[in-house]
Amino acid sequence: MKKQIGIMMLALTTLVSRADITNSVTASPNTAVPDGNPVGMVSTLSLSGMTGVVSNITVALNITGGFNGDLYAYLVSPTGGLVVLLNRVGLGAANIFGAGDAGFDISLNAAFANNIHDYQSVSGYLSLLNGNGQITGGWQPDQRLISPDAAPSVFDTAPDGSGNLNSLYGSDPNGVWTLFVADLTSGGQSKLVSWGLTVVTVPEPQTWTLLGGGLVVLWGMTRRRK
Repeated sequence: MKKQIGIMMLALTTLVSRADITNSVTASPNTAVPDGNPVGMVSTLSLSGMTGVVSNITVALNITGGFNGDLYAYLVSPTGGLVVLLNRVGLGAANIFGAGDAGFDISLNAAFANNIHDYQSVSGYLSLLNGNGQITGGWQPDQRLISPDAAPSVFDTAPDGSGNLNSLYGSDPNGVWTLFVADLTSGGQSKLVSWGLTVVTVPEPQTWTLLGGGLVVLWGMTRRRK
């Protein structure tokens, strides 16, 4: 009996000691986004060798030039999950052209406080513009799963239909991640300088479920021995 308990405790120690895994990858296309063209452009990144499932994800996005309100961008995970990162930011009934700043140098994460679509409404946002006129800082993705050609007023009431980046939690991180970017209005040239992912994984939930059951069995066996 003591030998069985010792084996179970060894397994417990092994499972508990499994730390979260973090992997960061970056692509540097440094490529112009076709101006006024819904065909847009695609850039990909690959992850491999990560164990467990996604528990956190941050997207870094560096776009220079052009007009922010012209841009539409989304991320597709290896398992097909889609999150809208940018959807004509700033566009609404009060601003039919969207944000006029020139680019982004931002991090996008589900835990950040403010949605990137409304960044111009954040107090003191001008202090977040860098020397290149890019908006900086950490934001939630836009998430508006509506046509970027919809009427401006629709953007004021559109639900966050694509889900936040946490909609990708629990999925397999390994494989090809795809970024799509399009500039939908002519005038001003945007460039996708770089983008990246920081993905954190944890052991699959089933492991912890089995572990919890093992603890109950171990406790019961110990009680009976007494």
